[in-house]
Amino acid sequence: MTVIKVLNLKCGGCANTIKKGIITIEGVNEILVDLNTSEVRIDATDESVILQVKEKLASMGYPEVGDSNSMLHKAKSFVSCATGKMTSEEK
Repeated sequence: MTVIKVLNLKCGGCANTIKKGIITIEGVNEILVDLNTSEVRIDATDESVILQVKEKLASMGYPEVGDSNSMLHKAKSFVSCATGKMTSEEK
């Protein structure tokens, strides 16, 4: 498992959005999101898949710790969070 520590991870809605977005990447076998540590754990086929995951996380508003956390990232994470909450309540 590769561990990616991300920014802007606040709640279960965020986690739900991350799981749904990342599992669609070919080569991702498993994804676990830990809200307490802001970590995303990925079981992937190779390092190129991990790079795709990091890019996707940033595009959803959850950049890796150490990367830029712009207002755009924060705004995207807010929308992703709200979307994740709505889709998890529909179950």
